[in-house]
Amino acid sequence: MKSQDTIVTLGIIGIILMIIIPVPLFMLDLLLSLNISIALLILLISIYNKEALEFSVFPSLLLVTTLFRLALNITTTRYILSQGNAGDVIEAFGNFVMGGNALVGFIVFIIIVIIQFMVITKGAERVSEVGARFTLDAMPGKQMAIDADLNSGTIDESEARERRKKIQMEADFYGAMDGASKFVKGDAIAGIIIALINIVAGLIMGMAFQGMPFQEAISRYTLLTVGDGLVSQIPALLISTGTGIVVTRAASESNLSSDVIKQLFNQPKVMFIVSGVLFFLGLTPLPFIPYFILSLIFAALGYNMLNAAKIQPEQEVQEEKEVDVEEIRKPENVLPLLQVDPIELEFGYGIIPLADKAQGGDLFDRLVMIRRQCALDMGIIVPMIRLRDNIQLDANEYIIKIKGIEISRGEILFDHYLAMNPGMAEGEISGVDTIEPAFGLPAKWIDDKEREKAEILGYTVVDPPSIISTHLTEVIKKFSHELLGRQEVKMLVDNLKESYPALVEEVIPNLLSLGDLQKVLSNLLKEGVPIRNLPTIIETLADYAVLTKDTDMLTEYVRQGLFRTITKTFIPSNEAKVITLDQNLEKIIVDSLQNTETGTYLSLDPQISQRFVASLGKEVEKLISIGEQPIILAPPGVRIYLKRFIDQISEDIIVLSYNEIDPKVKIQSVGMVST
Repeated sequence: MKSQDTIVTLGIIGIILMIIIPVPLFMLDLLLSLNISIALLILLISIYNKEALEFSVFPSLLLVTTLFRLALNITTTRYILSQGNAGDVIEAFGNFVMGGNALVGFIVFIIIVIIQFMVITKGAERVSEVGARFTLDAMPGKQMAIDADLNSGTIDESEARERRKKIQMEADFYGAMDGASKFVKGDAIAGIIIALINIVAGLIMGMAFQGMPFQEAISRYTLLTVGDGLVSQIPALLISTGTGIVVTRAASESNLSSDVIKQLFNQPKVMFIVSGVLFFLGLTPLPFIPYFILSLIFAALGYNMLNAAKIQPEQEVQEEKEVDVEEIRKPENVLPLLQVDPIELEFGYGIIPLADKAQGGDLFDRLVMIRRQCALDMGIIVPMIRLRDNIQLDANEYIIKIKGIEISRGEILFDHYLAMNPGMAEGEISGVDTIEPAFGLPAKWIDDKEREKAEILGYTVVDPPSIISTHLTEVIKKFSHELLGRQEVKMLVDNLKESYPALVEEVIPNLLSLGDLQKVLSNLLKEGVPIRNLPTIIETLADYAVLTKDTDMLTEYVRQGLFRTITKTFIPSNEAKVITLDQNLEKIIVDSLQNTETGTYLSLDPQISQRFVASLGKEVEKLISIGEQPIILAPPGVRIYLKRFIDQISEDIIVLSYNEIDPKVKIQSVGMVST
């Protein structure tokens, strides 16, 4: 690496010295040939690069190559004017272009210079200028996009750093190209001026100092000037073309050659149209043979493309199969099979239109609304809901899975509506009897003709997507305590920390771990208590976590702190008919609490349990018969253990403590459970 650095350094110094120190004539031919070789190399690299930054040294290289050409121009001018000879390379180029006619050769040389100066160089300069301006203007937007991706977790810090570095390099590159393109423009102007100087000064030198006749002098020095100009301008033309290619390259995953072939010759229809137009032109007074040959060529291209288009899908399918087989054989690809989605909705093929936007389905939009609604109602972050079609299910059947286990299933009739009697509907409607999947209520499937009649009679009518989304929402709410893991709790805590940093820092992890907080929140969700008021929950934990680490007792303290939320959730009318416990039963429950290493639980005598269950069943039936939600009031110390015991009988019975009810609520005891 050090020797390479030395070679490049000595090369640049040698170019500068060559402007002052004469180069031997035999060495000049070698350097002129090297100039052409370097220009050709730069052009090919420009063609095969996929993006501009792969050739980031190009602006500096433009300066060096331009300086090299100017040094060669000075050296060749010195030989032309002093000796009337500039080596075999220049003389060969001059003879080839001039073809024995000095005027024709000079005109051809002028045309090449004009093309290089007016078209390629000027165009590349303009593109470089616009590219530099647009790149600089787009930098803030690109930086913001990177920050957004980083904040959302799409990319990590190292990738964000690389992308920022790439944006900065793009801005530097196009800014440097904008300046470097001026070198090429100046080189073209210098080439014209040097050519004029060589002819005029050479004619004077030949006639005045070497005694040549005018005809011989003009022929000799025109030949050398044209040869020198071509040897200089052809590399300049190649490098200018490379400059234009580099700055005009759009974003692509392949090189210029591949893009040209792929994008220019990929539509058989276009090839056949061009073939037909060329054949028609051949029938006009234009020459028939060239147009006919070109017409055949384009027709053959179109035919080959048609065959390739038929073969390519088969090859792609075969390649995909081979790739899939190879992927399956890899031992590390067993790991994705262990992934369990938190929530899955699987459905039969008949429900697919509801999830297909192309067919008017809005199930995806409803899933977004479910996640929003659960966040507002329960204060939880619902994980992404995975949708899958399952050919093993009936056409109109769907199942809901929580962590890979089927929790519930339902069935819908496509193009039908579900009509339910809320208790106030009058009259009968015709339809197919069924059970509403979310709440288990009796209902009927009706067609579109019966829909208006059912609504007039007072039935609640819902469409199939609403049935599925309602069912899914109820399942998520019911099992929200299982969906709330430590990762989700961390997201909630991090969000709270932005507004209440002191509160969060005091409690977590100083007083409670993330796992302890997760247990408390899960206990609340399991009984249907929203956790959206997270500041109050953390405040309560901050007060009582210094007294106990028992998450069950901490949950009871938090419930007391959320008494308004609990009251509003379970007693929305501010009046409640409840069931109370006999004092003897309360004492028996307190005495039956067993403390173990794994926690505290209620251990009632079997006979007492039977009498308790029987008495509780009678009182609950009374409340249900008058249309009231069964609510049991219990002392704060035993409430949670009583609830867990009652859940073994029914999960629909609400158990509250006296401290969890707003004092403004009117409580009426309509029954007492005893043993």
